[in-house]
Amino acid sequence: MSSPLSILVLHGPNLNLLGKREPDIYGALSLEEIDGLLSKEASSLEVKLESLQSNYEGALVEAIHHALGFYQGIIINAGAYTHTSIAIRDALLGVNIPTVEVHLSNIYRREEFRHHSYIAPIAIGQISGFGIQSYILGLQALVWHLKK
Repeated sequence: MSSPLSILVLHGPNLNLLGKREPDIYGALSLEEIDGLLSKEASSLEVKLESLQSNYEGALVEAIHHALGFYQGIIINAGAYTHTSIAIRDALLGVNIPTVEVHLSNIYRREEFRHHSYIAPIAIGQISGFGIQSYILGLQALVWHLKK
């Protein structure tokens, strides 16, 4: 029997304020509640899940580097770094771990500067605009991709 898949979930800047920060855009759930729902879904999919949130770009880059050899997939909501961080993009390219980009809000229905993602072109997919379901769908899609 093979060991279960391990997935790393990375939450970027300001996501620690979920539930308080602009709930009309990001919803009323806290990051802890989102991680709890993701863990429940991961359990039903029989995969291991670890989550990390950081407001610091370098910490996210380091987590991506350390993922090599430990995780078979990454789910990332890089927050504002989605639109600015070549470093995160390069880290993801460097480790070459299948990655799904997720966003709670539909970034393409928001301010123009949010319409560009440095991560989307190198990710296996991007899901945005479905609130917490973006994370759940991202996890399901990543597991499907890894098992096919």
